[in-house]
Amino acid sequence: MLYRIAADGLVLFHLLFIVFVLFGGLLVLKWHTLIWWHLPAAVWGVLVEVFHLPCPLTDWENLMRHGAGQTGYGGGFIEHYLLPVIYPAGLTPAIQLGLGSVVLVINVLIYFRLVRVWKLRRV
Repeated sequence: MLYRIAADGLVLFHLLFIVFVLFGGLLVLKWHTLIWWHLPAAVWGVLVEVFHLPCPLTDWENLMRHGAGQTGYGGGFIEHYLLPVIYPAGLTPAIQLGLGSVVLVINVLIYFRLVRVWKLRRV
């Protein structure tokens, strides 16, 4: 039972991490010190999507599910939980590259805005 709760909690953490990667730059606009958390998270998110790297959170969740007597799942978090809702046909390398590009563009725009705000404050 404890392993299942831990696996479910890890799924929630994984989802929150993805949201933070996508939109955490908006929090940086208000709380500048979050840049030290968000920038590495955003870089990791882009690298995972663009280079098809395995996410350790998915492996940990599968280990917890096995510990709970459940079967894990193949693929990653996005393929298992999000793509069936967003892209019923499944994940292709082109879609994954597109997702990584979206993460990159959103964050570049946010950080461009952040740099402009910092420059204006100096003047």
